[in-house]
Amino acid sequence: MEITYLGHSSFRIKGKKNIVVTDPYGDEVGFKMPRVTADIVTISHQHHDHNNITAIRGTTKRKDPFIVDGPGEYEIGDVSIFGIASYHHKSSGGKRGENTIYLISFDGLRLAHLGDLGQKLNEAQLEQLNGVDILFTPVGGTFTIDDNEAVEVIGQIEPRIIIPMHYLAPGMKKDFGIKITVNDFLKAIGEEGNKTKDRLIVSKDKLPPEREIVVLKRKS
Repeated sequence: MEITYLGHSSFRIKGKKNIVVTDPYGDEVGFKMPRVTADIVTISHQHHDHNNITAIRGTTKRKDPFIVDGPGEYEIGDVSIFGIASYHHKSSGGKRGENTIYLISFDGLRLAHLGDLGQKLNEAQLEQLNGVDILFTPVGGTFTIDDNEAVEVIGQIEPRIIIPMHYLAPGMKKDFGIKITVNDFLKAIGEEGNKTKDRLIVSKDKLPPEREIVVLKRKS
């Protein structure tokens, strides 16, 4: 499996047979969403920095990507997706409404994309997120959990690989609102020497024996 960071909360996850793209964003972020192909697109919530499906083209197998945009169970080819209801705010939705966490399973791996999670996870959510191999978590605060809260959520889920997202990044509009950088998160979790990678190549039999933080460079 090959994972590429497209920026903000968007990733392109390429498996043996299918490609999944998460949370494609619009121009309001500040930098441009790369034009990529996918078989499946997941949308965690209907805010413009997470639902720009027009940026994604289909593949040779599928003219238009299959859109997953809410809680429930989905089977698309060899990809199994389970959408878990959660909150964009600290409790009961608040002013920002609801958010969907996606547990995406294919090629023997279990990946969890937290979207714009704003809350600590409850017992029911944690049961559904059992056995996560790779976790995509927001760390930037303001609209989501912040760096310290992300460390707590990581401790709840206990994944093998953690990929931070949704943080203040070069090229982001100054008035976008996010204040916390990926380096702030790395300091909070005790990984200040972590170096960025262009992409992550991973398989079930090559997961790290210990927890690993992977910071991916945004594809331009």
